[in-house]
Parts: sequence; C-alpha cells; structure tokens
Amino acid sequence: MFDTLSRRGFLGLTSGLAFAFPDFRQKADTPARESRAFPQQEDDAVKDVVTVAHGNFARVKELVTARPALARASWDWGYGDWETPIDAASHVGNRPIAEFLIANGARPTVFTAVMLGQLALVKGFIEASPGIQRTRGPHGLTFVAHARAGGPAAAEVLKYLEALGDADPRYASVPLTDEEQAAIAGEYAFGDGATERVKVVKGERGFTIERPGYSARGLAHQGGLVFNPAGAEAVRIEIRLTPVKTLTVRDGALVVTARAV
Repeated sequence: MFDTLSRRGFLGLTSGLAFAFPDFRQKADTPARESRAFPQQEDDAVKDVVTVAHGNFARVKELVTARPALARASWDWGYGDWETPIDAASHVGNRPIAEFLIANGARPTVFTAVMLGQLALVKGFIEASPGIQRTRGPHGLTFVAHARAGGPAAAEVLKYLEALGDADPRYASVPLTDEEQAAIAGEYAFGDGATERVKVVKGERGFTIERPGYSARGLAHQGGLVFNPAGAEAVRIEIRLTPVKTLTVRDGALVVTARAV
C-alpha cells in the first residue's frame, strides 16, 4: 500500500490517525511538511555532511548530533562516485572525525582500517579476498593512498601494502597533444534545457567535466579520446571530433550523447 500512496493519500491517512490518536498528527505529519524528500534525507543535508567530513570536525558534530543517521549518508559526486562521511574522513586521514563517526553508527570500511593503521584487520581482508587490495575507493583513491593519509599510525600498513606491489593502481594518463586539448574543450548539449549540457575544461590538474549545478569530475585519458571520470572506472566518456564533434557517456546500458555547441 505504501509503495503507491500519494502525498494527498498520506496526509489523509495521518488525518485519520490523528482522529483516532490525538497526539499522532504532531508526531507524524510535521516531517512531511518540513521536508519534500521525507522519508528520504534531503540532498543538501547529505552533501553537506559528506563534504564537511573531509575536515570540518565542528560541523560534522553539529550535523550528526542533530541527526545521527547522517553518519551513514552517502553522496554520488557523479557517474556513481559514491562517498560516505567515513569514506571522506578515511581518504584525507582525519582520525578524529573517523572515530567520531564510528562512535555514532558509521560503517567503517577496509579503507578506514587502512587509514587507522589496523594492520591485522587489513591483512585479514586481503587474505580472505585476494586481490581486494587493487580495489579503488571513492574518487579512485587506492589502498596505498589511504595508508599514506593515515600518517605515522599507518606506517606498518603502508609498508605491508607496498610490499604487495599492486595496492596502488593508478588511472591511465595518456598524454593529449596540444591540438587534441584545444579540440575537446568546450560545451556539449544533450537537450534544449539550460542544464542539459556538460562542459569540458582544462585546469591545473588536467581536464574535468561538469554539468551545471553539479560537481566537476576529473577525467583520466585512456587513449583515443576515451576517458573515465574519477571514481567511476566502469564509465566511459568518448569524444569524437569528426564528422560531428560529440561527447558520449556510456554507463552500462545508459548512453547519453551530446553535441558541441
């Protein structure tokens, strides 16, 4: 029943319950009025807690103390590059934030164990699942990157991972010619709306792709003007210069093609 319940139907249901139980209305329908996303957490709150978990401990405490479930929230930065607050704290090496989140219900990952220097746990993961050390975390950051972020406390983990020889897989970075760099930069539209377009821009750290209103994502050149966005190795972004300049995003069965404008 609840899968197909409309907002009007929901409000009608709460009215009926309020008649039967006088104190129900105050408890039940207030969240629906205050949040259009209810019962899901609001996008702004989720993005905020994941963002500040990279380094703003005071703000993390404020948000999670007020709404403890935010400790487990997850945000997609684009193309499936999902990140939780504990992920954010782990890859920047922020132990105090990580420990606070764990104490408030966050689910630590193997990347958290790497950053915290929990050698026995990291070894157990790898022995139980050989090859897992080649898995990349959010934004494509590796086991070794998390160990380095952990500093002295993770020194033994870093030494162990480096000895494995394959715990730091990097994205391909095939050089682009000057002509290619000039050619691929610009805007591409996949619809008539103002936000139905993406922009490819060259910055200090290389090329990024960004849709208006969303976060810019780094691009790694695989060769042949085929790229993958950071943290989403399965996604391919292909740019073709002839006969018409196009940009195509391939995410499994989802294919979006945009033309240069």
